[in-house]
Amino acid sequence: MEYVSTRGGAGAVDFEGALFSGYAPDGGLFMPQRIPWLERDTLRRWSRLPYQELVKELCFLFITAELVPRSTLNDLIDRAFSRFRHKDVVHLSRLKDGLNVLELWHGVTYAFKDLSLSCTGQFLQYFLEKKKQHVTILVGTSGDTGSSAIESVRGQKNMDIFVVLPKGFCTQIQELQMTTVIEDNIHVFAAHGNSDEIDEPIKELFADVDFARKYNLMSLNSVNWSRIMVQIAHHFYAYFQCAPSLDTTPLPMVEIVVPTGGGGNITAGCIAQKMGLPIQLVAVVNSNDIIHRTVQHGDFSLSESVKATLASAMDIQEPYNMERILWLLLGSDGRLTKMLMERFSVSKSLKLPEDLRRKSLRNPILQHPYFQLLCRLPVAQARLDTHGGVMSCANQPVSPGAAALRDPTLVLGLRRGHRASHAALLGGKPLPAVSPLCCGCSLPLLAAGWHAPVLLGSSLRSQISGRPAPSWPGSPAPP
Repeated sequence: MEYVSTRGGAGAVDFEGALFSGYAPDGGLFMPQRIPWLERDTLRRWSRLPYQELVKELCFLFITAELVPRSTLNDLIDRAFSRFRHKDVVHLSRLKDGLNVLELWHGVTYAFKDLSLSCTGQFLQYFLEKKKQHVTILVGTSGDTGSSAIESVRGQKNMDIFVVLPKGFCTQIQELQMTTVIEDNIHVFAAHGNSDEIDEPIKELFADVDFARKYNLMSLNSVNWSRIMVQIAHHFYAYFQCAPSLDTTPLPMVEIVVPTGGGGNITAGCIAQKMGLPIQLVAVVNSNDIIHRTVQHGDFSLSESVKATLASAMDIQEPYNMERILWLLLGSDGRLTKMLMERFSVSKSLKLPEDLRRKSLRNPILQHPYFQLLCRLPVAQARLDTHGGVMSCANQPVSPGAAALRDPTLVLGLRRGHRASHAALLGGKPLPAVSPLCCGCSLPLLAAGWHAPVLLGSSLRSQISGRPAPSWPGSPAPP
């Protein structure tokens, strides 16, 4: 299994190369050169596996035994999930009216990103110990990625991680998760600006080839293929839990509602579809709705500003993984993907070709014909639904201690899933007979609280290199 850049200008690499690179040298993102197709017998066998064993099977398709022997891979994944609170790691809750919630929040930081980052941290440690190397990890976060990344590598001597969070845009709990880890290899800073704006200097550092090579820079954001790979597994697990039978022809369809920010989770679902999993994907957004506008109207362009909402992990205007989705829709055409992404990079505004937009609407890789039902629901409305409509339709706790359903991302998804479960009409046509499921991406407590001030005293580059940097105009002196 080799990996190629979505922009077609970099040589193929193995899993280790994709893991340690983050961005490809040509600015693209790594994707498998070939996405394996699973036969029905394989799906039937996988359907009997618990989640942890399913992750092992899936990762073995994308990581060769020459790089990581199967027994070692199994041990790394077992170690990754050893800190999860639920015995099944991932748990499905069945609500009324056939609606289901996949609880992905049982990791250390109560966010679904613990699933992929705990595994990715183990993969990194395996290769670094083997080669006795050190890496510098750069992470920009809108909230949950930073704390999950920190927990995945904390205390490791051969990794230093620099996390930059947008001051005032994360919840207080998420900021405290990041800023109270006292380890020599953890470095956390707050910057003025939103999550998209703090990603820009990080991209510039990766584009500086000499600097990136000197300090062995890598990313743990969802640009990293390992993150996407592990997330594919819970789409399979969700399907197997909800599909009534695998003995019918064709296989039954399951709709998976995915709260979407950077697009990593929905990209994992797209790849699962390409592997033969009969799922319909619905990307639910808040008022930061670039993915919705891209699919519906071909409008891949920034709004005037990122709107701060209660679902802070979804407050993203430049979803990295839209590039991967476009690459899939374009039939792995790196040249055309590069042209579109470079045009967007310059103008921050791109009108997709009409044939590509229509392809995205009808192509099962991305959405199903009823994608129009996806509404751009303001979080304020979702907040009302937390105490009204959503609770009255669900009427059951998702899990002990989470009965209030206060996670805004889950509320957004449940609103969409509830509409599907009641067979709402679109143009006089009923919705397809599917089992609706919503991905629960974080425990409700992560939405509690708001700002905790943290100061950024010097630039990221100077912190990595150890050189002093000039102070920012108007910024307080470091303590």
